[in-house]
Amino acid sequence: MNNDSINFPWLLKMAWRDSRKNRSRLLLFISSIVLGIAALVAIYSLGDNLRQNIDSQAATLIGADLALTGNKAVSGKVKTMVDSMGTARSEERSFASMVYFQKNGGNRLAQVKALQGDFPYYGKFETIPVTAEQTFRSKREALVDQTLMLQYQAHVGDSIKIGEVTFAIAGILEKAPGSTGLTSTVAPTIYIPMRYLAQTGLMQKGSRVAYRYYIKFPQKTDVEKLAKTLEPRFEAADLDYKTVQAQKEDTGRSFRDLTRFLALVGFVALLLGCIGVASAIHIYIKEKLNSIAILRCLGVKATQAFLIYLIQIVGIGILGSVLGAILGTTIQQFLPIVIKDFLPFELVTEISWLAIGQGLAIGILISILFALPPLVSIRKVSPLNVLRVSLDSQKLDKDPLTWILYGLIILFIFGFSFLQMRTWIEALIFTGSILGSFLVLYATATSLTWLVRRFFPVSWSYLWRQGLANLYRPNNQTSILIVSIGLGTSLICTLFFVQTILLTRVNLSTSGNQPNIVLFDIQASQKEGVLAIAKAQHVPVNQSVPIVNMRLEEVNGKNASDFEGDTTAEQSRRIFGREYRVTFRDSITSTEKITKGKWQGIYNKSSDLIPISLEQGFADRSRIELGDTMVFNVQGTMMSTVVSSFRDVNWGEVQTNFLVVFPKGVLEEAPQFHVMLTHVPDPVTSARFQQAIVRQYPNISIIDLQLVLRVLDEIFNKIGFVIRFMAGFSILTGLIVLIASVLISKYQRLQESILLRTLGASRKQIFAITSLEYFFLGSLAALTGILLSLVGSFLLAKFSFEAEFKPEILPIVAVFLFVSGMTVFIGLINSRGILSRPPLEVLRQDV
Repeated sequence: MNNDSINFPWLLKMAWRDSRKNRSRLLLFISSIVLGIAALVAIYSLGDNLRQNIDSQAATLIGADLALTGNKAVSGKVKTMVDSMGTARSEERSFASMVYFQKNGGNRLAQVKALQGDFPYYGKFETIPVTAEQTFRSKREALVDQTLMLQYQAHVGDSIKIGEVTFAIAGILEKAPGSTGLTSTVAPTIYIPMRYLAQTGLMQKGSRVAYRYYIKFPQKTDVEKLAKTLEPRFEAADLDYKTVQAQKEDTGRSFRDLTRFLALVGFVALLLGCIGVASAIHIYIKEKLNSIAILRCLGVKATQAFLIYLIQIVGIGILGSVLGAILGTTIQQFLPIVIKDFLPFELVTEISWLAIGQGLAIGILISILFALPPLVSIRKVSPLNVLRVSLDSQKLDKDPLTWILYGLIILFIFGFSFLQMRTWIEALIFTGSILGSFLVLYATATSLTWLVRRFFPVSWSYLWRQGLANLYRPNNQTSILIVSIGLGTSLICTLFFVQTILLTRVNLSTSGNQPNIVLFDIQASQKEGVLAIAKAQHVPVNQSVPIVNMRLEEVNGKNASDFEGDTTAEQSRRIFGREYRVTFRDSITSTEKITKGKWQGIYNKSSDLIPISLEQGFADRSRIELGDTMVFNVQGTMMSTVVSSFRDVNWGEVQTNFLVVFPKGVLEEAPQFHVMLTHVPDPVTSARFQQAIVRQYPNISIIDLQLVLRVLDEIFNKIGFVIRFMAGFSILTGLIVLIASVLISKYQRLQESILLRTLGASRKQIFAITSLEYFFLGSLAALTGILLSLVGSFLLAKFSFEAEFKPEILPIVAVFLFVSGMTVFIGLINSRGILSRPPLEVLRQDV
């Protein structure tokens, strides 16, 4: 061999020969990164397929070429403009209303959509039977969402009452343009023909109705350009518009955020695997020091020795990435099942070669990066190590190149997160969070190991002491296992705790005598009748609140046109385009607190301006200060007001909360409707009370907060399942790292076990020592992860959700026992060969 040149064929041959004895070990290195790459390839493939499907199905998401939305019906010149657009037009009016199933007396708040025209023009309503999609349009029939049909055990042909009109159920609505499984759960939809809308009696004063106009254009029309041209006219008429291109961008943006988040979760799994590889390589190289020293004695240069093992690692990276890409492509075929409830379209999956290429590149690069820090120590191995095999490992850690490599790893993590998040601040936060988590876990593991050694329980029995002492024995894997398994456990637990915090918060809001039924759109003439029904049903009325609709005309003498073209006052301009629902009272509620100014609950008629109170956040966003004047239009009557106070409002409580509150003595005679909050003690009373209200006053809408709670629980479970599915890769990777860690030091364990047996220890005792070691490892990892998640969840509850954090004990104990048990099980399975080896075998080992 020519020592003056790098002979790659010879290096390849040496790397191959050296790997013969260690291939099982090298395969474990590969397995540590396979799941991380699989997760990334699966997510990248999903994102690629989503983009392709959104591009091909964007028109079916909106159902037309152009959709116009407003909060009032178009009239005059605007109606003439809308009627002249395109070749086909449809109109839809949607609103929330109670629906009543006459067969079984069930009632539920639903989203009613009255339709006129042939909408959708692209795609179709997916119904059972198929013909119902057309037949309901010309008869007094309805399409009812399958969620409602299942909940109330209704069948096609049954009757459903909406307002004053009874409709026959023409078919089960499985899917409509733009709808998802989650939207159907939260707000199930019912379609009716618009010709019957007036007869329902639901279009009353105070009712919030969305008016939509769907327009189809000739095939070659540039709808995007046309919409941009007409945008000023749309804005003047308070109409929002959406084109196929805009729908495509909005949908793509939503799912791009989802895939980026999931990619970051998968990346955490890959990082765990790579840390496992780095730790295993560190031990692997330490065991190879003698072989490397012999090669150096034979004339091999340090660079060549380094390249021999680098080739092995590159091979590991390539093979692991290829296997991960294959597994990820397979998993991607099942991901649509996992996220189907979030998709407004049918996802068709194909193999994404771009995603596979990205996964291969990331896998090879990151596996090499993490393996290099322990590999560079090979350059420092001297031929004299043949005689001095107890090389001080601490010297290897002082190589400046090692710290450069650590810097490159951090830079790579930052670069990857930046590509996902697109902002350097978020990427910096993610990188810092990852490093912080690893450092906290590593510091915890190191501290626990030190504490065990420092305060060793000498009074314990021999078996317990030996199992505990193994946590700090040579070549121990305590730190790496606590980091990998602990982080995976922390992810799962934090998800569970956050879900519990949110659900508990809703539960507390509806517990005791807190309101759990909300009735709204009660007309003034209906108020006494509703109170009479509540009294007859023994249902207490917690609150009855009058609401007046109004619009804002001026702020400090300026109207909406004065803010046109001022990009710095965009929020100020927006406050003119909305309808305000306002109440009047003489005192603040338990959910409010005055932050600035003075509360004035009674209007002094000698004052020129009416004192009002604004919600603090709304005032800040709208750049309104104390003392500013505001003119409101109340059904044509102008009311001049002055901002006298700001309120901090707890929107999380079940109360009627408002952005704007007037004092008493001003709005009593204004057109108004009422909202009532009641508390029903049990489901039977709730059903009876709601049925009585719906039968007598079908226009009144009812929100059952217990039903909302069940819906929230279902939503959280669906979202939680997706995240747990991805976080599971981290848990599995941690377990694979555990297997690799056990096997990588198997020879070390073999020596220890044989020596113990030579000294008289029985197989049963060695089995007990091994079990206890892995129990300590698993319990420490689980405990560390759970403690981290408890701290993180407490901080989230306190500062993000402003809720009380009371974790449940049983799930915590279950997670602890599961992780500890799995660690012991895997450790014993991988150590089973040690117990069956005869004592003389260790004497024949060829080091």
